[in-house]
Amino acid sequence: MALDRTKDSGNNSSQATGNWKPIGCEEKRAAVHVEMERVNKLPANSSYATHRLRVLNKVLHLISIQRTASQNEELELLFAGISL
Repeated sequence: MALDRTKDSGNNSSQATGNWKPIGCEEKRAAVHVEMERVNKLPANSSYATHRLRVLNKVLHLISIQRTASQNEELELLFAGISL
């Protein structure tokens, strides 16, 4: 049985068709800062929080510099992996 994607409704319709708008650097930076605020509320001795902050700081660093193609790929992979 095939799924008819034309009948999707609600917020999932853009995901079903694959038409998503990539977010810009400022939106990414804002999302990372919001996530950092959330992680900073976790216990200071949490290994998850420590690792997450390290990854978020790496993302901020890559956003702020002029990047090579491989750094652009790394940034996109990191950003996709942190699920903001």
